[in-house]
Amino acid sequence: MPQRSAVTLALPWSTLSPRAPKQVGMDHILLFVTITLALVGLVMVFSASAVVAGNRFHDSWYYLKRQLAWLTLGLMLLHVASRVDYIWWKRFALPLLALVIVLLMAVLIPSIGVAANGARRWLRLGPISIQPAEMAKLIAVIYLAAYLAKNDDRLQHFSTGLLPALLILAVISGLVLMEPDLGTIVVIGLVTSGMLFLGGARIPHLLSLVSVALVVVAVLIWLSPYRWQRLIAFFYPERDPTGTGFQINQSFLAFGSGGLLGVGLGEGKQKLFFLPEAHTDFVLALIGEELGFVGAGIIVLFFALFSIRGFQISTRARIPFGRYLGIGITTLIGVQALINACVVTGLLPTKGLTLPFVSYGGSSLVISLTGVGILLNISRDRQAGREETRRKSGRGWASRR
Repeated sequence: MPQRSAVTLALPWSTLSPRAPKQVGMDHILLFVTITLALVGLVMVFSASAVVAGNRFHDSWYYLKRQLAWLTLGLMLLHVASRVDYIWWKRFALPLLALVIVLLMAVLIPSIGVAANGARRWLRLGPISIQPAEMAKLIAVIYLAAYLAKNDDRLQHFSTGLLPALLILAVISGLVLMEPDLGTIVVIGLVTSGMLFLGGARIPHLLSLVSVALVVVAVLIWLSPYRWQRLIAFFYPERDPTGTGFQINQSFLAFGSGGLLGVGLGEGKQKLFFLPEAHTDFVLALIGEELGFVGAGIIVLFFALFSIRGFQISTRARIPFGRYLGIGITTLIGVQALINACVVTGLLPTKGLTLPFVSYGGSSLVISLTGVGILLNISRDRQAGREETRRKSGRGWASRR
């Protein structure tokens, strides 16, 4: 009996066989983690804001209703993004970049941008306000993923590989800094460094960039009195417990009061005009008070699981753009969660960064959910980016003929 050859001929159209599944189910673990965090956020936003909203707006449900509206919009965009082939984000990277630069410039115009708490970060569209800096984070990731996919062979060279992308990101960072918003710049910088490292940039170049960034951040802190006070409060929170150290001290009291299992949902005391921004930046402290170390620990574990699944999805993408995009989005959300957790526990100086999916904030919630939708599309369609893959296969087949 003749032996069957162990070598098979791979035809360029073999991936188009009707037996080959074009789609697989989306990553349900990632979706479950995201929805769970968002629903926990709804509950905790109401618990944290009911008294404040009742006192300020005479409506205890004020913040909850707005958060629910933003969550509905975010879930709609998540669904749409999960159905759109992620290769389209590569094609629209430059138009999106131009759009966000225009919006960041518009924020700085006094007659257009809305100022609050000493910062000008919002644009008002009728009854709602949007924060372009939140859009800038995701769009910066999309642009950088597209750039790395196109120029990965030049990343070893600083002037022709790294510098063009860094100049574009420097423009975005400069506009965000003028709001001012140093926290967003730190996040963009960390995500950019991670993506460049994974893209193959040389370590000496990255170390030089990190050194320059640290010097710039140090100068910005030195020249800004309120940033300097926050840094002092970070090292010595007990020196001014009713001033610059008030917020972090109240956060410590919240975690300390919660103990292992918490004082009970809705029973927290720090939200009663003690802990500032209990429903936004410091919502994790309230979770620690009402649900205890166990509740806060579960939230942190959920973000860890989100990051693990996000990186697993990214490594399975069929084209480099999908891998860079997935890694960038996962890093973006994971870094923000890590920084927020470190801030509320006193491991980092106080910064105005929300906890993704959980904190109150429409722009952050909608952008984060849109990013999850893109990740779900990468996990859903293993043929995503099939047009580009097919073109490359076609060129390779033609050259072999």
